[in-house]
Amino acid sequence: MLLVPKLRVRFFATENGKEPVKEWLKELTKIERKTIGNDIKTVQFGWPLGMPLVKNIGQGLWEVRSTIPNGIARVLFVAKAGEMILLHGIIKKTNKLLPQEKALALKRLKLWENQNEKK
Repeated sequence: MLLVPKLRVRFFATENGKEPVKEWLKELTKIERKTIGNDIKTVQFGWPLGMPLVKNIGQGLWEVRSTIPNGIARVLFVAKAGEMILLHGIIKKTNKLLPQEKALALKRLKLWENQNEKK
């Protein structure tokens, strides 16, 4: 039986075509990318999911929570219209998500919404 993804994964892209999450992933080690990629794939095929892999962080945002060798990685995303838009990626240094990290994801979400209104 062929599994069909419940969400199509897309990287947020700026007006000039930069994809911050993809660029962030490229900076990580192969094992970190593989772990995070597998977790994103689990969300893509199993949506909706909850803890411990996925956490609702409010204002329409979710985070994929990946345990990697040097810490805890988070990919902040929004799920809309059958798509999982990857907005921001970080390796956390503290237990709580820093407000500026969430603010950046919300800013990118707003930009994405504005870009898609024009289409």
